[in-house]
Amino acid sequence: MRGIRGAITVEENTAEVIRGAARDLVAEMIKRNNVDPEDIGAAIFSATDDITAAFPASGARQLPGFDMVPLFDARQMDVGGAMQMCIRALLLVDSDVKQRDIQHVFMGKAAQLRPDIAK
Repeated sequence: MRGIRGAITVEENTAEVIRGAARDLVAEMIKRNNVDPEDIGAAIFSATDDITAAFPASGARQLPGFDMVPLFDARQMDVGGAMQMCIRALLLVDSDVKQRDIQHVFMGKAAQLRPDIAK
């Protein structure tokens, strides 16, 4: 099993924007890592406390093959100076790919979280 990390920021706290961002993030995570949704054990999402209009997981649920993937939302810790309006994701995937070959995805302003691996 491997973990694939990702994060994205949103510009506004609306259900449409939140769901769209989460959907785009997960779609890019599975694309870059050639993941079949059938191989995902679970997807965990966290959102900063300024994201309240929708659950990020509801955006991922819209993706093809995600009807049976276990999805979970949580609140991100409110640490002073941390990035706001941010959705983070962790996919737990059955994979033989080496950890160093996993492509983590950081989009929008969230690329600042991991400039060492953001593309």
